Amino acid sequence: MENYKNSNELRPGVTIVEDIYANTAFPIIRKGTILEIEHLEVLDLFNIKKVKVEERIVNRVQTEQREIGKTDMISSDIDKLLENKISRSSDLHTMYKKAVDDYKREFTSWRSGVKVDIAKVRLLIMPLLETYMEHKKMLIMLNEYSNRKEYLYHHAVSVGLLTAALATELNYPKGTTLQLGLAGTLTDCGMAKVSPALLEKAAFLTKDEFTEVKKHPIFSYQMMQDSPLLRQEMKLAVLQHHERLDGSGYPRGDQGEKVSQLSQILAVADVFHAMTCERVYRAKESPYRVAEMMKEEDFGKFDPKILDALYEVIGMPSIDDKVLLTNGDVGKVVSVNHNYPLRPNVKLQGRDEVVDLTTNRTIAIEKVVN
Repeated sequence: MENYKNSNELRPGVTIVEDIYANTAFPIIRKGTILEIEHLEVLDLFNIKKVKVEERIVNRVQTEQREIGKTDMISSDIDKLLENKISRSSDLHTMYKKAVDDYKREFTSWRSGVKVDIAKVRLLIMPLLETYMEHKKMLIMLNEYSNRKEYLYHHAVSVGLLTAALATELNYPKGTTLQLGLAGTLTDCGMAKVSPALLEKAAFLTKDEFTEVKKHPIFSYQMMQDSPLLRQEMKLAVLQHHERLDGSGYPRGDQGEKVSQLSQILAVADVFHAMTCERVYRAKESPYRVAEMMKEEDFGKFDPKILDALYEVIGMPSIDDKVLLTNGDVGKVVSVNHNYPLRPNVKLQGRDEVVDLTTNRTIAIEKVVN
């Protein structure tokens, strides 16, 4: 028997009997699909309230157990399955890597002239945004996932995640947070219109080459401006994500109140991830050192409230945390300096020596290794 069911009443094993659209050219779920947990998440993310289904439940317990067994979550109770969340770092990394691969495919198509399908980008990033919101401590590892060869694709996904995390820390409503995370993922889509040779050049760019690269925020804006799936203020934020409060940014040199706070959130996420990753022309930096540099050395460029939120997102070291320092030493945090929360006092492992990172400015925390 076929009838319409509310999405919150659905369970894995139910068969969809008509294509489901969500302001998209293609169905987000096709007719004949047997629902799995991932499909339920998609329906929730696209705010689909009712779907037409076949009442008969397909027995998928053995299939589900095989899949769930891969992540050490074996259970035959479907209601419990729905409550389970991906929590291990390996599971998160797998989910993250799939999003990067999906984004790479989209970016490659944009390079060949295909129009940006924001619905597809939303579909690849939204489940990841939802998951990382529940596992914020994993955000500090994003720079470790990236690699020099595929930096552009890792950067897009990571900026989306960091942007949503910052917006959450700043108490934006969830709807705005998810929209901003989507905008963060799309900030550099305009790079598809820049010569690949410039993006992969290991040497410093010439003035003319840099001028060309600096057009990418305009290209990004143009590529998404006709889509109803992204709010206008998000599109403006993408256009402005390289503007700075002191007027030193581009493409227009906007400053002060002309630079929206949404664009500032994108900017902080963009710069933080870029500086912590290995690039074709330089090595990566410690996330803690980068956050500190953005607050101290780039004073006046970024909104201090957003930088405070960045400190919270990456997590400030606590007493008894085991840390790796940038000089290779390992130690334990024995006390914190409240004026410099990223520069605690660290007792070195196997030695009686305590390093005060506020006075040893050449050393910083590389990572917390608890």
